Amino acid sequence: MTRPRRNRRAGVEDRWTKTVYDDEKRPTKVPSANHGKGKRWRARYVDDEGREKVKGFDRKVDAQKWLDDITAAQVTGTYVDPKLGAVTFASFYREWSTRQVWVPGTERAMNLASNGVTFGDVALSDLRPSHVEKWVKAMQDKPLAPGTIKTRFNNVHAVLRAAIRDKVLARDPAESITLPRRRRADAAMTIPTARQVGALIREAGVEFDAFVGLCAFAGLRLGEAAALQVGDVDFMRREIRVQRQVQRANGHAVEIRAPKYGSERTIPVPAGLLELVSLHIAHWRPGDDPARWLFPGEGQHPWHQNSVGYRWRRTREAAGVDELRLHDLRHFYASGLIAAGCDVVTVQRALGHSSASVTLNTYSHLWPDADDKTRRAADALFRASAGSAADGLRTEGRN
Repeated sequence: MTRPRRNRRAGVEDRWTKTVYDDEKRPTKVPSANHGKGKRWRARYVDDEGREKVKGFDRKVDAQKWLDDITAAQVTGTYVDPKLGAVTFASFYREWSTRQVWVPGTERAMNLASNGVTFGDVALSDLRPSHVEKWVKAMQDKPLAPGTIKTRFNNVHAVLRAAIRDKVLARDPAESITLPRRRRADAAMTIPTARQVGALIREAGVEFDAFVGLCAFAGLRLGEAAALQVGDVDFMRREIRVQRQVQRANGHAVEIRAPKYGSERTIPVPAGLLELVSLHIAHWRPGDDPARWLFPGEGQHPWHQNSVGYRWRRTREAAGVDELRLHDLRHFYASGLIAAGCDVVTVQRALGHSSASVTLNTYSHLWPDADDKTRRAADALFRASAGSAADGLRTEGRN
């Protein structure tokens, strides 16, 4: 049976007195049975679910202020049930996380961030920006890199926004929190030279050179290259389809899943890369099954982070480029597209970024700015003018 909803009402009552009426219906205040017992003033209201809430006060002004604050919160949509507001951040996250449709990698990242906060036992109603600032400072003091701090902050911020949607948190305590500044992308990014990439491919040998080539000349991520099947390479159209990626779950199990959001794509590739891939298939994986892994590992699985990492470290050492990461080959690919004049949308699609803003945030320093364009235009004018001036000087017989 559904409980009938109460009408919304609010008021402050004096528990120590009651009103009586004489024979002529004239009201008179007299002491009640509660006179002198407990708190004199009682404020009450009905919440959004029709439940009556009551709280006692010693002074009428305090009762009225509390009730006014509740009424204002109900009107503005920031009202939080006091019982729900007593829920801690940690307990809310435990319950909320069970309803999320996360892939294992996202679940690990969310658990790492949310279980590492310094305010896990703080009630959501007591959570203040100072709690979040203290946590951010603790991460910086560890020290964690600014990029890591930003990622964990964003994950915890998602939990806080969920608490606001569920009306267990009134305001966002993470709003306007200052995070440690990240270094400029051009200072942190390492872009291999063409000579270094050539040395890596030579030292990789017939087993691994195609993998290095896919990262350097198609911009594939490690998991994307490892999850390629022979049928994903279209030799006639000179294209490679990225349709899946390899991930390790809990550091052990190999999982095949869809690429990162927005990363499914078809990439036009150079003939030289197709030749590398063709030689790899012919030498190591002959056969007609298009669903076989291009880089098969143990059992039914392809290569994964560990098997690729071992081969990459060996190749990198042999090539004498110990400072390079495999992901730097993706930067090499992006920088080549930009240097060739590709626009941001073209680069975004080739790299499988979720948006053009991600591409710009990562590689904006590689695109020529207004000064570069002005300089090139002026150089062209100078060369044209200098050539005409030289012709004139020769005509006049001057040196």
